[in-house]
Amino acid sequence: MKKIIYLISAIPALGSLVVINRVEPYVLGMPFVLFWAILWVCLTSVFLIIANKLDPVTEEEED
Repeated sequence: MKKIIYLISAIPALGSLVVINRVEPYVLGMPFVLFWAILWVCLTSVFLIIANKLDPVTEEEED
C-alpha cells in the first residue's frame, strides 16, 4: 500500500516537470503555459487528497 501512496504522490512532480513552451493555444482565455501551471497545482491537491485517504495511518488517527 505504501508503494501506491508514494506513486500517487510522485505523479504531480513528474507531470509538472514536462516543460511546455507554448503561448499560442489559449485554454480558458489563458496562454497554455499558464494553464499548464495552474492545472498541475490543482491536480497536485487532488493527488495528495487521494494519497491521504489511502494512507492507513490517517485512518487510525481519525478513530
